[in-house]
Amino acid sequence: MRVPDLRSLNIGPRLTLTFVALLALILGGNALLIWQFYSARIETDRLIGLSQQLIAVLRIQESLLTFHQRLDDLAQSRNTALLTAEAEPLRQTLQEQIAQARNVLVHLPPGTLVDPAFIPTLDAIEVTLPSQLEAVFSLARASDWDAVHSRLANELKPLETQTSALVDRIDQGVSRDLQPTITNARIAQRRILLIVPTTACCTFLIAAFFGWTITRRILQLRMEERVNERTRIARDLHDTLLQGLISAGMQMDVALDQLPANSPARPSFARVLELMAQVIEEGRNAIQGFRSTESETQELAQAFSSVPQELNLQEQIDFRVITEGRPLSLFPLIRDDIYLIGREALVNAFRHARATAIEVEVEYSPNRLRVLVRDNGSGMDTEMLQGGRDRHWGLSGMGERAKRIGAKFKVLSRPGAGTEVELCVPARVAFQSHGGNPVSRHAESPVAPPETAATAKKQ
Repeated sequence: MRVPDLRSLNIGPRLTLTFVALLALILGGNALLIWQFYSARIETDRLIGLSQQLIAVLRIQESLLTFHQRLDDLAQSRNTALLTAEAEPLRQTLQEQIAQARNVLVHLPPGTLVDPAFIPTLDAIEVTLPSQLEAVFSLARASDWDAVHSRLANELKPLETQTSALVDRIDQGVSRDLQPTITNARIAQRRILLIVPTTACCTFLIAAFFGWTITRRILQLRMEERVNERTRIARDLHDTLLQGLISAGMQMDVALDQLPANSPARPSFARVLELMAQVIEEGRNAIQGFRSTESETQELAQAFSSVPQELNLQEQIDFRVITEGRPLSLFPLIRDDIYLIGREALVNAFRHARATAIEVEVEYSPNRLRVLVRDNGSGMDTEMLQGGRDRHWGLSGMGERAKRIGAKFKVLSRPGAGTEVELCVPARVAFQSHGGNPVSRHAESPVAPPETAATAKKQ
């Protein structure tokens, strides 16, 4: 028995491309997310750098103003010793502020633009302040306090003006860059809020993709296991029980030929041979039930059309097979179960119903596959519908097969009114691909032999 064609369960090019696209979306989303964070960090670092410059120059300006104000107060006191004693600590404090400002400039974030006048201003304060302070001390020791006041006003004031101008430029830079930075941060925030859910969705889809492919692979393995087990059982039955019965029947036939014509045992032997032939025939039908149908590519209507030839019936019966919708590709094992359920219904109709007309309707629709077998035979009563014929398991077997594949199975019958057997299989179970919309049509099966499409004598 050939293993069913389950290539539809494999990951094809479209699924592979889908997986690659989802993976690319995840990688691209992560890269875009990192880029957004990096851009936001650059904007933030630039703003931080300007803020640090502004804070440093403000501290220098404050120290310079404090220094100038204190020198003016000391000059007003006209106390040379006090001026000399307190001016030096003030100068050292100012020098510390300048050193801290230089350290801030060294450790600014990469890419931060430093105001061109910042370093020259620091250099001017460091160079000018000691010489001017020394000149003030000399004038104070000479008690020329008017000259002291004039020098403090004329020499230190330009430094204050230069520092104030630097503060204004840096402050304008901060104000100018603050709004674009806030705008860019909001844009980055919106992008991040879009990227994160998108990446999460893609991650979920990839996880679902893997789960789906693993599930289909498990289904494939289970189908192959079922096929192998059914093949083994059919082979064992054929090689042991059926072959043994055939051999016993041949020996019985030889023994019957050797009996005298008037032997009283001859009718018993003939009856045994007849029973053995019936058992062998039923055994063959059972083995065929374990094996797949003769052609796995055979359409259902064609398979049902060949049932009368298999049974080798002699009665004249009006037998029709009708197909509705465009035939779709079925999963091989599901197709086998559908065929075997329909075949059992046909066998019952041909052999037991004493029907003169039997019809099979195979309907392909977007959401299901429906097989209906109806006859105008003798029908069945309620007791037979529930329990089946004595020592026959056809109805229960059909119901079990339908339940196993997740199909709906229904039998309608009453004495003298014929029988209808209906099987409905969901599209997701039956069809290998059910994304399309079958074009409905109502016609006799085009593959049915001529004698099965109308009243015919079964040979």
